[in-house]
Amino acid sequence: MSLIETAATEGGGSLHQRILSDISEKILSGAWAPGHRIPFEHELTAEYNCSRMTVNKALSQLAKAGLIERRRRSGSFVRRPQSQAAVLEIHDIRIEVEALGLLYRYERLARLKRRSSAEDRALLELTAAGPVLALECLHFAGQRPFAHEQRLINLTAVVEAGEEEFLEIAPGPWLIGRVPWSEAEHRIRAIAADQHIADALDIEPGAPCLVVERRTWSAEHPVTHVRFIYAAESHTLVARFRPSQG
Repeated sequence: MSLIETAATEGGGSLHQRILSDISEKILSGAWAPGHRIPFEHELTAEYNCSRMTVNKALSQLAKAGLIERRRRSGSFVRRPQSQAAVLEIHDIRIEVEALGLLYRYERLARLKRRSSAEDRALLELTAAGPVLALECLHFAGQRPFAHEQRLINLTAVVEAGEEEFLEIAPGPWLIGRVPWSEAEHRIRAIAADQHIADALDIEPGAPCLVVERRTWSAEHPVTHVRFIYAAESHTLVARFRPSQG
């Protein structure tokens, strides 16, 4: 251990912890975006005037925490945050993002009230034409787009949604707070990003994406259909279950 490392440790904070803190802050703040190459071990050794073992220990801990990816002969790179969501839960994306230790931000991209089209009625399982609200939104984790949202709300079932602009609050938590749902359906599939989705999520056209579609009902009335689209490498769906009895 160098004299500087010894002094830092005796002062109550090791260089190992300082390296961890400095790199974590740059990743979680978005200063170092996913794919950014972390300085090589010898560069960090020179920057912090410490042993290579100290640097290696810090990088190994960051890799174990899922913040960086270490590639043999190539170096270490910032990983895209990966979240886990329960398949059968209706959850708030804000909670999902904050669980990653990242700042959440929401942006409404488009809002349109219209008479339902045949496609709208099929998505909501409506038997007759009526007013709907179409929304397009984007959810961010730190500086990066996290999920693209396309949502239809049945205004016959949720009249007050027609007056809400959804500029400050996302439609998901707004609906959960006002309309008790009695039934929900999830559908999960994979797609290749078209140009619109690629631009929204800041990924390459054709990149694999995970799509989670959900319909909810309240007392037999269709309430909403929503389609969340995630970059495939950033999202995992989890289901826990037990064997059926008998």
